[in-house]
Amino acid sequence: MSIGAYIKQIGRGARGAKGLTRAQAADLLGQVLDGQASELEVGAFCVAMRIKGETAEEMCGFVDAAQARIARFPAGADGRPLIVLPSYNGARKLPVLTPLLALLLARAGQRVLLHGMRTESGRVVSSDVLTAFDLPALTAIKSIAPGEVAHVGTALLHPGLARLLATRETLGLRNPGHSVAKLLAPCAGPALLVSSYTHPAYFDVLCTSFATLGLDALLSRGLEGEPAADPRRASRLDAFVAGAHQLLDEQQPGTASEVPGLPAAIDAASTADYTRRVLAGELPVPAALQRQVDHIVRLSARITARTKT
Repeated sequence: MSIGAYIKQIGRGARGAKGLTRAQAADLLGQVLDGQASELEVGAFCVAMRIKGETAEEMCGFVDAAQARIARFPAGADGRPLIVLPSYNGARKLPVLTPLLALLLARAGQRVLLHGMRTESGRVVSSDVLTAFDLPALTAIKSIAPGEVAHVGTALLHPGLARLLATRETLGLRNPGHSVAKLLAPCAGPALLVSSYTHPAYFDVLCTSFATLGLDALLSRGLEGEPAADPRRASRLDAFVAGAHQLLDEQQPGTASEVPGLPAAIDAASTADYTRRVLAGELPVPAALQRQVDHIVRLSARITARTKT
C-alpha cells in the first residue's frame, strides 16, 4: 500500500484514526527507512503518529522493519549476550549516566554497545561524555570483546533511521523512530536490551511489545528517558527473558535530596570526571545503578546458559 493510503488511515486525529496491523506498520516504516517517502510524507507520518500514538502491534511492526535493515554486530564466541544501551535523550537537568552504566557493566565482564544520536540541540548526549572519556565512536561494525564498551551513531546502524530521528529538530516532536531505536537489538547473536520509559502510560505498550517480540530485556523508569537508573530513587525493574515477564523489584518510595559527588553541572567534561572518580573508587557507585548492574549481570548469565543448551 502507498504511504499516502497509510497516512489517510492513521491521520484522522486521535478519535478517527485507525490502527495498523503489524504487517502494515512494517511496510510503512520500511518505505520511510528505504527513502521511498517524500519529506512531506515523512512529516505527515510523524505528526499523525504523534497524535494517534503507537499501539503495541504497530510497535512490533515498526521494529520488524528496522531490525530487518540495521547493521548487526558479530555474536560473541562465549555465548554471552551483547548488552545494548539505546541512548537518545541525553541530559537536560541531571548528568547523563548511561556512559557510567556502560562502563560499570564492562568492568563486570560484559560486552556493551551504546548507540544513539543527538535529536535535540542543547542536550549533552552519551557520546559527548564517552568522547571526553577518550572513547571515540566506532566508524565501522566490529566484534566487541568481553569487558569492552563500544558506542556508535545511529547512522552507522541505518542511515534511514538516523534521517527519521533527525526530523525532531525540524518538527519539534518525537516520532516512532525514537521508540523503535530504543527497541533494537543490533547483534547477530543474543542481546540483552536495557530499555526505559518516561511516561507510565507507555509501560503497557512496551511490556506487550517485549512479550510479542520475544525479547530479552530489562525495563525501568529511566532518568530523563535514558536507560540508566535515576540515582536518586529505587525505581521498579522488570525483566523479560525470551519475552516472558518477571517483576524484579518494586518501586520504593522517596527521592534522595542529593547523590554523593554527583555534579551540579551537566556538561560532558564534568560528567566524564564524575564517571572517572566513581570507577576509581573515589566516589561511591549510586545504589540504583549498582542494583541495575547486578540485575543485568544475572540476566546475562541466564541468557548465556540458555544459549549453550
